[in-house]
Amino acid sequence: MSSYRKLWRVLAALLVISLGVLLWAGGEIFRAAPPIPEQVVSEDGSVIYTRTDIQQGRQVWQSIGGMQLGSIWGHGGYVAPDWSADWLHREAMSILDGWARADGAQGYAQLSPEHQAGLRTRLQVMMRKNTYDTKTRTITLTRERAAAVMRVAAHYQSLFSDDRATTSLREAYAMKDHTVDTPVHRRSLSAFFWWTAWAATTERQLANNNVTATDGGAPGASPQGGTEKTVSPQGDTEKTVTYTNNWPSEPLVGNAPPPSLFLWSIFSVLFLIAGIAALGWHHAVTHGRGEAPHIMPKTDPFAALVITPSMRATAKYFWLVLALFMLQILLGAITAHYQVEGQNAYGFALSQYLPYSITRTWHTQLALLWIASAWLATGLYIGPALSGHEPKFQRFGVNLLFVCLLMIIVGSFTGQWLAVMQKLGLKRNFWFGHQGWEYADMGRFWQYFLFIGLLLWLSLVGRALWPVLRGPTTESKAIVLLLLLSSAAISLFYGAGLMWGEHTHISEVEYWRWWLVHLWVEGFFEVFASAVMALIFTRLGLIRTSTATVSVLFATIIFMAGGVLGTLHHLYFVGTPIAVVALGASFSALEVVPLTYIGFEAYHTWKLGRATPWMARYRWPMMFFIAVSFWNLVGAGLFGFLINPPLSLYYMQGLNLTPLHGHTALFGVYGMLGIALLLFCLRGIRKDVVWCDAALKVSFWWLNIGLALMALLTLLPIGVLQLRAALEHGYAYARSAEFMQQPVIEMLVWMRVPGDIIFSIGALALCWFVLRLWIKPKLDTAALEADILSKNAIRAYR
Repeated sequence: MSSYRKLWRVLAALLVISLGVLLWAGGEIFRAAPPIPEQVVSEDGSVIYTRTDIQQGRQVWQSIGGMQLGSIWGHGGYVAPDWSADWLHREAMSILDGWARADGAQGYAQLSPEHQAGLRTRLQVMMRKNTYDTKTRTITLTRERAAAVMRVAAHYQSLFSDDRATTSLREAYAMKDHTVDTPVHRRSLSAFFWWTAWAATTERQLANNNVTATDGGAPGASPQGGTEKTVSPQGDTEKTVTYTNNWPSEPLVGNAPPPSLFLWSIFSVLFLIAGIAALGWHHAVTHGRGEAPHIMPKTDPFAALVITPSMRATAKYFWLVLALFMLQILLGAITAHYQVEGQNAYGFALSQYLPYSITRTWHTQLALLWIASAWLATGLYIGPALSGHEPKFQRFGVNLLFVCLLMIIVGSFTGQWLAVMQKLGLKRNFWFGHQGWEYADMGRFWQYFLFIGLLLWLSLVGRALWPVLRGPTTESKAIVLLLLLSSAAISLFYGAGLMWGEHTHISEVEYWRWWLVHLWVEGFFEVFASAVMALIFTRLGLIRTSTATVSVLFATIIFMAGGVLGTLHHLYFVGTPIAVVALGASFSALEVVPLTYIGFEAYHTWKLGRATPWMARYRWPMMFFIAVSFWNLVGAGLFGFLINPPLSLYYMQGLNLTPLHGHTALFGVYGMLGIALLLFCLRGIRKDVVWCDAALKVSFWWLNIGLALMALLTLLPIGVLQLRAALEHGYAYARSAEFMQQPVIEMLVWMRVPGDIIFSIGALALCWFVLRLWIKPKLDTAALEADILSKNAIRAYR
């Protein structure tokens, strides 16, 4: 342990500094967030909306699925529009058409270009002006704008009911009839949508930083309701931006990328190049340093592994993993089909029983659940495998945790269905229904239940590993400690999902939600996986423990250097000040740096898989590890950096280029890794059974080919077409029914079918393989003989 002390100090210092800066950034976001007014009034004094209306509207939005049905500020689903951008465009057009009719034209589109330009300038002055009064906490709208708000609100109240006038639009958006149950709730929902659009078009200034958004303050507005220019520390002035940094792109109101987005996008590329150069230099210096030849064991060290009762009890977790995986695929197919038939499935009115927002909710939630279950089961399996110690009542704890996991899945899914079907009520929705936040959808009660379950998992893993940590100092102790620390981080950092309440400002919720999604899943799970893989390879005798320890600690340092503050790249347009945008752009670029050298890892893994004849037993787990490396480079690296720079994300957020990165990174990296870990554990649990390599071969290639086809035939081309539309006509058009219902888009959606079928066959082949391990398995007599012979050989090797 002492020989790695320098690396441990660097890692500790890095985490303390990074998390400290991340917390500071959160404070800046909270102060710069758009205020929620006590009331919105017209110039004549009539009240349009109140704070209660806006807050209740958000509750209604969450109860119908929230981000799973369309998006807010670019975060959420992709079939329905972004409600903030859609409202903004409709309100702007309503005002312009009114002015055009007052000038004697039929509408704005019939005016000459010169006349249109004059009206747009007039509109921008009116809509970008901040009329929030910090003393009365009131927003005042002009008569023209107040009338436009009422017209747009009437459209939304029709859309979320069963009004025949908007039937075709509901079908295009994959919305069920009566999405919202009552007229009162539909009016409140329109208030919330209006407020998100108001924040997207209202200019702010940062002079008054001592008032927070949560108490209704107005960072970004003078007491008289005017705006000021942002002043940099050097005294230079920058063009004023809206609360969402001019997002979305909307030419009518002058929303365009501010200069800071260009600036920090350029620097993000420079940081990426510098990071790659530094890592390349490090690799050149350290590669090939003289080391004594490493002698491989002659037999499989895991062949003599004693499978304890708790290790064997983890098998049910892997069965659950496969069940959840197959259910996720089924729901994914239904969700994708809704993009073609908005309310039906081949003529059957499926949306009245299983709406789009619930199928997408379960589809995204199941992805996290089955991957996390595979990793949690690996932790429970690897603990006794490393220590050779079976703590008292360990099997009972493993079984109890499994029952809790089932209760959380069934309970949270039931609550979400009741919420979306408007059967739960707003009072109970937050705790037992649908929170509406993508990847954090389950009710707060179920979140607490899962948090307690993760603490139970940590205690089970920790008590199994404790004999290794308190025993004699060995070279592997550092990796075991890193495994335990990452397990603790996985358990404790899930608590970030408990940091917001039912009425917490949406900017604050987004900040903590991305702690959960990015820092928890993409951060500490990555460290856990690296440690598990290193321990597997060292216990197999494929690499030196000292080499693996240095590699894992160094890789963790490199990844966390960009990964912690890289969380901020998700927060560019949720009421974020420019300083936070700069941090997010800089460090999210560094996230890609270690991925550019992932080819070395893939080649190294491939060599380990062929290092000794007995490694043929682990061929397909190793192949899935290689797939992890490939999709890390393509999905997380290439497609991730495609959307990460501020200027890129300004136009791409919420377009199909976002799920292009999400699908290839989430399943390609974490899903493939979950399958690899599943196969390694099953190799030990069912080591006396002949494996069907043919089924694994089909599973490996068809899963990878299916994922590639899904990405290249549908998500990428639709995303590119949407990007072009956003650049030419604005973001609202790229997400509109008019654009998404074009024949070329429908054709590209149907082109996803071959990839989905191939992917599904790969998943079925994996299930068939696991099924054959228990149903009429063939006894591996050679493995049994090797098990007997290897015990003495392993003792001699050690």
